[in-house]
Amino acid sequence: FWTKNYGGDIMIQRLDEVMIYVYNHDKAITFWTKNLDFKVVEDTEELQMRVVKLAPYDDAQTAIVLQDKAKVDEMDMGVSTDTPSLIFATTQFDELFNRLKDSQVTVGDIMTLTMGRVFNFADEENNYFAVKEV
Repeated sequence: FWTKNYGGDIMIQRLDEVMIYVYNHDKAITFWTKNLDFKVVEDTEELQMRVVKLAPYDDAQTAIVLQDKAKVDEMDMGVSTDTPSLIFATTQFDELFNRLKDSQVTVGDIMTLTMGRVFNFADEENNYFAVKEV
């Protein structure tokens, strides 16, 4: 999505990061790197919390950032730590579905919708995400 100001310049260029709040960073890292080939871009500490940035490839425009769910809830900053609804896109739809299934990842049935074929999968903390074929 892009937002233009009144002068015609683009104010927002892209969706930069998506926060996923987890209880166990190491399990989440293993899930995303092993099953979906994401890479750890950063592993730092902010406000006494571990923050891990993951991306599917080095110059990806959008990254997933793993935040400490328990600490964010404890800080009561008014931030929702619910899982965002993410839909990933792939040209290797069947291969990815089979890879996740073979790796014992919880996957839903393949469905055909108006957007095309889609399926859901869950991470180690039962956060569900979707994949669509492009």
